[in-house]
Amino acid sequence: MKPMFQKNDRMANWLIGIFSVVVFSVVVMLGRFQLDIRPAFDIHIFAKANAFINAVTAVLLIVALVAVKKRQFELHKKIMFTALILSIFFLLSYIAHHLLAGEAKFGDIDHDNFLTEDEKILVGSTIRYVYYTILATHIFLAAIILPFILFTAYRALISEFPAHKKLAKITWPLWLYVAVTGPIVYWMISPYYH
Repeated sequence: MKPMFQKNDRMANWLIGIFSVVVFSVVVMLGRFQLDIRPAFDIHIFAKANAFINAVTAVLLIVALVAVKKRQFELHKKIMFTALILSIFFLLSYIAHHLLAGEAKFGDIDHDNFLTEDEKILVGSTIRYVYYTILATHIFLAAIILPFILFTAYRALISEFPAHKKLAKITWPLWLYVAVTGPIVYWMISPYYH
């Protein structure tokens, strides 16, 4: 397959680095801001969309792996490009949800944004441990995966396939884990949205 872009590692490093830092900074700052707007629709539609996008991305990643194993490189490229586009939609939806809904507290049964000891007992310590373990690993890997995804894609776009394959062996399982745990986190936290 011919390269789609001319190789320029220095420019790619700068662009991927800047983009990754900007996205990471925006996501970190979301925890500090919430718009005081109450739209005429369920604001948690964005969280549902995020879970759906993550689930579809997980399926696409698996199908793309099967395609590349069968040496169907054009199909693999199209599927991975679709996964990248879905990731952009995910990011926009994620930002919208956090700006409008703020943070939900796991176990906040009465939806008052305050977690009491009684609520913790009712929910149970085991399920809280499971939730926070999945959430912590999901957040950590989601925070670091973007530059891996972009560098892996860049190597494919300049037709450096041995380097692409080497990076993909790291990127693919991390991205799949993030994509699979996203809907799990949504399923576990959604009862506590207010």
